[in-house]
Amino acid sequence: MNEYPDAHDETLDVGFEQPAGEHGMTRRQLIRHAGWFGGAVVLTVAGGEVISHVAGTPGTAAAAAAGGSGSALRFVQISDSHIGFQGPANMNVAGTFAEAINQVNSLGFRPDFVMHSGDLTHLSTAGQFDQVKQMMTGLRTERVFTVPGEHDSIGDAGRAYRQRFGQGTLGDGWYSFDTHGVHFIALVNTLNLEALGHLGNEQIDFVRKDVAGLSSDTPIVVFSHIPLFAMYPQWGWSTDDALQVLALMRRFSSVTCLNGHVHQLFTKTEGNVTFHSATTTAYPLPKPGQGPGPVPQVLPAGKLKGALGIRSVGFRQGTEALAVKDERLA
Repeated sequence: MNEYPDAHDETLDVGFEQPAGEHGMTRRQLIRHAGWFGGAVVLTVAGGEVISHVAGTPGTAAAAAAGGSGSALRFVQISDSHIGFQGPANMNVAGTFAEAINQVNSLGFRPDFVMHSGDLTHLSTAGQFDQVKQMMTGLRTERVFTVPGEHDSIGDAGRAYRQRFGQGTLGDGWYSFDTHGVHFIALVNTLNLEALGHLGNEQIDFVRKDVAGLSSDTPIVVFSHIPLFAMYPQWGWSTDDALQVLALMRRFSSVTCLNGHVHQLFTKTEGNVTFHSATTTAYPLPKPGQGPGPVPQVLPAGKLKGALGIRSVGFRQGTEALAVKDERLA
């Protein structure tokens, strides 16, 4: 979960318990989900506005300026690196992931933290986990957080993932923390997969207790791999019990949910909740319903990096909304 567990101790509200139910991914599930991957996006919250951009574009400087300094919070989301993937959609996923890391390091500001929102690896092997963990040590930030994707749980219900990234987390790897006046919740909805993502009663109860003592004007940011809204359930792009968690967020004035999994940018607002799906650092997937399923897309020569990217997010105390900025690798 945290590459730098002792750095910047700002009420990191996590603990450790024995994992809940252990349910591995079936071969059928693996085949169905084999096309998913992610990217890096810069989000900035300032002046009540959420700006989203892909790093490396002119928008990055604007986001940095919007974020300002001092009490401003700025963090970066990267997603779906799929280290270990081999195929014509991207012959060098480690190379594009390295470019995304360089892009984060060239944003013009030092992020307070970086969140990888799942599918760090493609087949959850020891070598792939070690490679992605080593690569992320190159990120110029105080802290690195992660949530697992379904590709990080193949064959062992996420045990190998938790051994490397789950220190200090609860259950199957969920946790929360506070910084700069914002409350962050990291959820795991990639175990127990059948058709859709699933959180489970134990994790929902964790969220209920976690937010019970928070003021209703506390900004909430929720990380998950699979979307918490019904983006396209026919492809598994939804979470079957997400409404139970979202109901616990109704009293808060500002809730932002950030996910990966779908390998493309998508934003949706429902009441007080704004959902942002991130792009990928590996390969694109078709838009919902455009194709036989969520399988890796092969783009024309020179076009791949235009579909990959990172997200920068900023927030300034005294405002409610996050500023979200998405940037492409191209």
